[in-house]
Amino acid sequence: MSHRISSFAAAFMLSAAVFAPTQVFAQKTLRTVMNSDLKIIDPIWTTAYISRNHGYMVYDTLFALDANGEIKPQMIDTHTVSADGLLYTFTLRDGLLWHDDAPVTSEDCIASLKRWATRDTLGQKLMTFIDKMEVKDAKTFTIALKEKTGLVLAGLSKPSSNAAFMMPKRVADTDPQKQIDDATGSGPFKFVKAEWKPGDKAVYVKFDKYKPRAEPPSGLAGGKVVKIDRIEWRAISDSQTAVNALIAGEIDYVEQPAWDLLPLVKKEAKLRIFDFNPLGVQYAFRLNWLHKPFDDPKVRAAVWYALNQKDFLDAGPGNPDYYRICKSYFPCGSPLANEAIIGDRLESNFDKARALLKDSSYDGQPIVLLQSTDTISIANAPAVAKSLLEKAGFKVDVQASDWQTMVGRRTKKEPPGQGGWNAIVSAWGALDIADPITTGFLNATCEKALFGWPCDPELEKLRDAFARATDTTQKKDIADKVQARAMEMTTHIPFGQYKQPAAVSNRVKGLVLAWVPVFWNAELD
Repeated sequence: MSHRISSFAAAFMLSAAVFAPTQVFAQKTLRTVMNSDLKIIDPIWTTAYISRNHGYMVYDTLFALDANGEIKPQMIDTHTVSADGLLYTFTLRDGLLWHDDAPVTSEDCIASLKRWATRDTLGQKLMTFIDKMEVKDAKTFTIALKEKTGLVLAGLSKPSSNAAFMMPKRVADTDPQKQIDDATGSGPFKFVKAEWKPGDKAVYVKFDKYKPRAEPPSGLAGGKVVKIDRIEWRAISDSQTAVNALIAGEIDYVEQPAWDLLPLVKKEAKLRIFDFNPLGVQYAFRLNWLHKPFDDPKVRAAVWYALNQKDFLDAGPGNPDYYRICKSYFPCGSPLANEAIIGDRLESNFDKARALLKDSSYDGQPIVLLQSTDTISIANAPAVAKSLLEKAGFKVDVQASDWQTMVGRRTKKEPPGQGGWNAIVSAWGALDIADPITTGFLNATCEKALFGWPCDPELEKLRDAFARATDTTQKKDIADKVQARAMEMTTHIPFGQYKQPAAVSNRVKGLVLAWVPVFWNAELD
């Protein structure tokens, strides 16, 4: 049985420290430089993509999306839905084991779903429809709904932050507001915690007892067959150094090479560009509603008129071959995109911005804008934001750190002067912003919302309506209303789309096109 997640997926899925030369590696060791250093190993506690990537190494999911956007069983063997659509019954596959050799059980899965749903935007909305989840036996469990919704399988197959990764119950019972420190999963690789050295490397080894599905790999679904004994994620924050190591054969894969280095990669016969996410990524400017000045909607509105997309995109990708101006909350080219709603905003109309500020409560206090220095895609954006905002009359204090430090700081609700913040720049893969439910920054449930904590009952009513809608035309109409309300209240500001391909050695074969970097099926010459 298969299901399509949305017309968005259908429309897009078809679019498709350097190491010493004398160091000896194992015969089948894949050496990579990922988008950031791994410091947080809990992919439920954070939406950071480096932690999500770690999740796909060590965990598995109940369902997954194949290359055509179809929802396919992954850890599940069979599932049924009652005639009234209110009862889902799931049976796990035989032979599923945790990395400590304990069997995967229904109790584990329910505990994992509860923890995931506490943190994830789609999961939170799904739980408002769920009456109860019950264990029937060691391998069978049910989800009973209070009313019908299409969110059940969409949630269990959610491909990105936060994906519904399954964990042992003893781990999943961890307070959702606290990070786990136990990376025991049931996925194709095991995390070697003893070799984990933040700032240096993270190590994964093949889980010999993993039982892949019989189907060939397709997207995030199908057989996760491991053909490499060991994978090392090396922490090299400088892109030029990472690419030099790739050219020298000391590294095999660089997830996010700087765009201006891509021509150099293309000239190397032994290297290639691999665009694992042809759907692209959207920049987002996130404002913190808890503290001045962005607790005032007039101040938030002024930001729309101060910023423009082209300046950000030129400072990031730089090359129009890799970016697209898109004045829409949902990705341009997708069925829910609508650039007309944003209208005259995002054109750097400084006169309009200054007029809104003059009529607001803004008192000239500097805005604390966080900057990630080691993440290529967003490193330059805060400097652009500072320049544009100051031309509109704001004062801006850019405070820099590495990405993982910023990920921790953005969760703090304290005032900026006490370790908190006013604004950040982030980025979301297109599948994460496909509709009003999956888009984390559209969650306006106050203290339960993602960092920034917007609070708007009217927006939540619209998102509820979208979750209940079944007709395509109705969904489009509601999505337009969601965009209009989100813009009016300024949950966040989108400032363009871009592509960020990886750079890969030709000795790496079999990489799967899966919208996130995954390493099952990969092999080395």
